[in-house]
Amino acid sequence: MARRKPYTIVKKENQIRAAHVRGMGDIVFKGFQCLNSACREFIFVRQDELGDDFELVCPSCKLAMRSGDETQFYEYKLIDQRDDPITEEGSFSILHNEYIAEAQEYKYCIICNTIKPFALFDHHRSRKSGRQGECRLCKKIYNSIKNKTRLTDQHREAAQKRRMYLDISVSTKINSEETYKRFGYRCFKCQKNLRKAGAKERPLDHTLPVVYLWPLTTENATLLCREHNSEKSNQWPSDYYSDDELKKLAILTGIPYDTLAGPAHYNPIAIERLKTTEQVDSLLTKYSAYMPEIIKLRNRILERECFDFFAHSKDISPAWIRCANQEYQRVISQQVGASTKPDTGAT
Repeated sequence: MARRKPYTIVKKENQIRAAHVRGMGDIVFKGFQCLNSACREFIFVRQDELGDDFELVCPSCKLAMRSGDETQFYEYKLIDQRDDPITEEGSFSILHNEYIAEAQEYKYCIICNTIKPFALFDHHRSRKSGRQGECRLCKKIYNSIKNKTRLTDQHREAAQKRRMYLDISVSTKINSEETYKRFGYRCFKCQKNLRKAGAKERPLDHTLPVVYLWPLTTENATLLCREHNSEKSNQWPSDYYSDDELKKLAILTGIPYDTLAGPAHYNPIAIERLKTTEQVDSLLTKYSAYMPEIIKLRNRILERECFDFFAHSKDISPAWIRCANQEYQRVISQQVGASTKPDTGAT
């Protein structure tokens, strides 16, 4: 099915394109500090150039970090305090292989031309790096430009689509005040005090995204300020929060840590509901004006869960099934094609 023609486009002029960033949108770097304690150099190395047998020389102090080597930080004696015998002697050393392996991953943003941690880029499965070409900050600014010109019917359509997801997930009315109190009236992400803020400035977040058909309840909602609620939008907790934040969030929301820290997945209860003919046909009838969105949902579930809820409808026209199948094949073909093409520096 063809995409709807956009209402607006952002025409870019005089865009800054740093020469060293061209073609680097999917190149992953390892970033780490030199192991010389007297050196402050922070080193970036292309991950695809790191083999099993590596030698990295610090450009400042010339310390060489090699595979199989180690850096010693002190010698020790392990003493049994009951009768003072030395039970073990040795040195405290860090293996260079392990140090490089645990280093964080970075990549360039092809808009602001800066190198940033992976966590600051949204996921994009069809790209070689698995991340968007532009960082979240650049994407947020771009979207703010676009959204200023969105038409009223676009906002209404977005609200209807969200209502459809809420219906499938069976989200119910929640006690906002109870959730606010549990989070101490503070944004969970930045700890901004929201006690005096209005409801629009302290929105409750679907801790597990509604696009994955998870319901919002008084117990599992997360209090975020408007900025961080927008920033997290539709992201799985493990893609947005640090591990320490995930552990704390598990306590506050009652959602198991393994679920929060694991990969994104659809709500199995909602999937079971979509195996009921009555539920599927009711959904199709109620939101028939938004069939393109229903088709997208069907195809995402089909790809991730190998489940086709259209097969459980007795009313759907074969024409809609053909449209859905054509769109599914088009998206899959695009993903395969994108994974084999070199990066051109375009968003």
